[in-house]
Amino acid sequence: MTERLLIKALSGGKNTKIITLNGKKITKMPSALGKLPGLKTLALQNNLIPKVCPELCNLTQLTTLNLGNNLLEEVPEEMKYLVSLKNLHLAGNRICRFAPGACDGLQNLILLNLNNNHLTQLPQEVNRLKSLTHMSINFNQLASIPRELCFLKNLSELQLNYNELKCIPEEIKFLKKLQKLLLARNNIGVLPKELCDLKKLRILDIAGNIIRIFPSGFQDLKLREFYCEGNPLFLQWPEIAKQQENVWSLQEITSRFVINHPAENNPFLMDAMEWYPEIRRIISQRKTCAVCGQYFITTWLECVQFVPPPKAWKISKNLQLVPVRALVCSYKCFTQRDPNLFGIARV
Repeated sequence: MTERLLIKALSGGKNTKIITLNGKKITKMPSALGKLPGLKTLALQNNLIPKVCPELCNLTQLTTLNLGNNLLEEVPEEMKYLVSLKNLHLAGNRICRFAPGACDGLQNLILLNLNNNHLTQLPQEVNRLKSLTHMSINFNQLASIPRELCFLKNLSELQLNYNELKCIPEEIKFLKKLQKLLLARNNIGVLPKELCDLKKLRILDIAGNIIRIFPSGFQDLKLREFYCEGNPLFLQWPEIAKQQENVWSLQEITSRFVINHPAENNPFLMDAMEWYPEIRRIISQRKTCAVCGQYFITTWLECVQFVPPPKAWKISKNLQLVPVRALVCSYKCFTQRDPNLFGIARV
């Protein structure tokens, strides 16, 4: 049956655009495919193919390649010759590595599916997939997200469920077009504050991790769906931490005065900043209090602020308050606020 289909395809020559040989128990990719340079779609999923044939390099007009559920152990080097490829499906193989140069020619790739493989890391060369919008690497063994992945400026969907991730790089902030981020069932303990820079993020799944607190500004994300069940979130008010200092230092008092009174409105401060450049260095280290909004230098307490999630979020039913990390400039800030909204904890 497979031979008849190939003979028929070969008879079409350059006019053959689609070949589908799914579930045919093929153990070797047919080398005759190299005689079909006009091929657009090649589907060979659910077979027993351990590696691609060298003739695959001739398919420079191929836009969709499906080799899912085979026996591949790597993303082969031959991929770099498929310069027109837009959709690449490699799920359900035994892939544990990328061959050197495999990403080089995939400048037009839009979708990459590597679910259910054995990947423990991604190569730095992944940043060459400039057109990629959808990447799915669920059910692998990834221990980290390479920072290079965060420079795929067109990426709108990233799925990394069921891996072994422990953290998210701060470079995640560069994925300005990211709308869907799935990180369920990993070992992530902390979400970076840079996650809050993803203004287009609409779906976030962090269920089944070990996250306790969200970064400051997290509640301002414009999410439509948010899943966080299975994390050890604060469910009760934390205990008040012991205050470490009783008085501000002279430097803190002076710094707050300078920072919170714009220099352009005070000629004395303008002159002082010209003669004492050290002041500029101190001001550059300023932080903003999450409660009163004023600037400060020394962190007196770090607290957990409990806020209700926005009504627009579709969330887990058991999440009534979102614990958010915040910096507080002094004890006075939160003792004057509604005690039902804030809890204090050393974290």
